[in-house]
Parts: sequence; C-alpha cells; structure tokens
Amino acid sequence: MKIIKYFFEFIFIICFFFIFKVIGYKSASNFGEFIGKKLGPLFRSKSKIQNNLKISNIGGTEDEREIIIKNMWGNYGRILSEYIFLKQFRKNNLSNFLEIEGLEHLNEIKKNNEQVIFVSGHFNNFELMAMEIERVGINLCAIYRPLNNPFLNIVMEKLRKRYICKYQIKKGKSGTRDLINLVKKEFSVALMIDQRVSEGEDIDLFNRPAKTTTIPAQLVKKYGCNIIPVYIERLKNYHFKLYFYKPIKFDDNLSHQQITLELNKILEKMILKNPDQWIWSHDRWK
Repeated sequence: MKIIKYFFEFIFIICFFFIFKVIGYKSASNFGEFIGKKLGPLFRSKSKIQNNLKISNIGGTEDEREIIIKNMWGNYGRILSEYIFLKQFRKNNLSNFLEIEGLEHLNEIKKNNEQVIFVSGHFNNFELMAMEIERVGINLCAIYRPLNNPFLNIVMEKLRKRYICKYQIKKGKSGTRDLINLVKKEFSVALMIDQRVSEGEDIDLFNRPAKTTTIPAQLVKKYGCNIIPVYIERLKNYHFKLYFYKPIKFDDNLSHQQITLELNKILEKMILKNPDQWIWSHDRWK
C-alpha cells in the first residue's frame, strides 16, 4: 500500500534530517550530495531523464549526459539536506553563504508598493528565492504543489509557512480562489513555471510543445503586473548566488500564449547556464 510506503519514506527522511542538523550545514550539504548520487537513481527512471536531455539537445554524448545526471542527483541531495537549515537562512545566520544580485529591484518594488509576479524554476535551493523577497518586506504569496507523501508534506508546509513565505497557495481550484483574493489585496505572487501542468497550454520549451502554466500571463493581462524572473545558482558546494532580474513590462497587445512563450525562453537560458542544477526528472514533455 502507498500509505505504508509513504510512512517509511517519511521516517527515513526525518532520520536524515536529524543527522543533518547534528553535523552542521557544510557537512550536511556535502553528505547530502553523496546520498543523492547514490540513492537518487533508485527513485527515478534514468531513461526518462536521458530522454529529457535529448529533447532539450543538452549533452552532446551519452557520457556527457551521464555527468549531468550524476551532478543533478548530487545537487538534489544537497537541496534535501539544506532544508533543515532554512531557519538559519531566515535569521541571516548563514548569510555569508548567499550572494544577491539585483536587490535594488526588490527595494524599488517595496518603496513604490508595486505588485509584481516573480517566476522561476526548480533550481538549487529554490526556497531561498521567496524567502529573500518576503524578507525585504514585500507582501508575497507563493504557489506550490503539495508533495505526494502526506506525512512529509505536513512537515514541509510548516517549514515553508514559518521560514519561507507565510502565504502558501496550493495548486488547484481552492488555491485559485485564495490566489485571486490575495492578488486583489495587491499581494505579489511567486511561482515556478517549469513543471508540467495538466490545465496548462502547449507552449514550446526547447522547441517542443510542453504543458505550461499561463497563470503569470493571465495576471499580467488582468492586473497589468510586471514580471521579475528569479534564478539561484550554486556557485560551489554550499554557496549560492541569487539573481533578481530587471522587471519586464509586457506589451498589452501580446496574448497569453506569446507572454508564456517569452517566459519559457527565459527559463531555457536559466537551464542552459547550469544544466546539472535543474531537476530533469519531471515529466516535462509528456
């Protein structure tokens, strides 16, 4: 039964969280990389990841793709191990491990009380992006997809609401209502645009149609919001650089599809910068 599997998976991860906490941030991140490289391939189809890389024309040979996949799992392991240290990042105790570029854009938004849409993908410790936006004092809500594991999801939701972003909006009909209510109160919105969504539209990503959310485009069209792409790069091991791009003002005449295509092009550039720092295991072109 799935519920039993999820329970033991939850216990397994919680035990590792305890170990990570005891050994400290640096050692936990390094240990997480080791675990990710060893155990990651057991949980996801290698052929699916290889196929995604081929579709994107990334990694000219199978050996090159193997290196990307191996490093991807190592990075994924680091992300998992670093979750338990979100509190320290929130309190600035680990600020020397995070460099920020484009902070002036956030300060300008705060100063002018602007409402914007922040978009990104699942790169590195992506939770730090919303955390830094909220830390500046911008009223923010973040859209997220609940984890399949209900036991683990309870823990992650609590961590997110306490240390990342207070207003967490679940994907789905009830979440859409909550989102509209907060947007009407002039909250800015943060969301990931790199995952496949069944209610999305077929928009090219690496020259192949992929089901893509049009929520950012809809908000742009209805509320006239600017969009700020956000990217987080792992510089070395447990050091990060967070980039807040210059706000984008889309022409009123552009359609939802045209705006979404432009956002996918930005996402492609982010992925190409460090292919092994994106999670290739998604069913992006299903």
